[in-house]
Amino acid sequence: MISIITAICLGICLSAACGLRVFLPFLVVSVAAKCGILELRDSWHWIGSWLSITAFSTATILEIAAYYVPWLDNGLDSIATPAAGIAGTLMTVAVMPADVSQLYSWCVGIIAGGGVATGVQLVTVGARALSTASTGGAANHVVSTSEAAGSLGISAAAVFVPVAVAILVALCMSLSAWFAVKKGAGVLSMRKSA
Repeated sequence: MISIITAICLGICLSAACGLRVFLPFLVVSVAAKCGILELRDSWHWIGSWLSITAFSTATILEIAAYYVPWLDNGLDSIATPAAGIAGTLMTVAVMPADVSQLYSWCVGIIAGGGVATGVQLVTVGARALSTASTGGAANHVVSTSEAAGSLGISAAAVFVPVAVAILVALCMSLSAWFAVKKGAGVLSMRKSA
């Protein structure tokens, strides 16, 4: 049984990974649960079944492939943004210790998990929009590959060292927020001077 702090860190990491790719963290958790590496709440044991592994594998392959279709990748963001928030919430609830109340688990899942996943997804939407605008979509495959690799890396590392990965995720999110504010302030100052 993991501690509540470790579980929250794991949930936040998996949620951040859901912000990059919705289904990939579910696949990693599913395989980890099936191998006995990760313990899930009683009502979430179904995630570690062969049927779930098959379903999450299929969904992951389709999601990753769809992001390589130039006109479809930006369109998927309209679906992926709310889906990432939901997935982040579910991932966080699934990894909470069994002795933690359902109310607390869902509150942490919605606020921390859903919030982190949605925040990360919004950053990826911005990155893809910037890539599309600056390269006409030619570099979107690089963004898509980076997102998939990041989702896999965060998910896999979080299963083994959740606290360390949570610190890295927090640093990256802080840096992204700082950059967005700085960039936004620069755009505003350019408009005022024009």
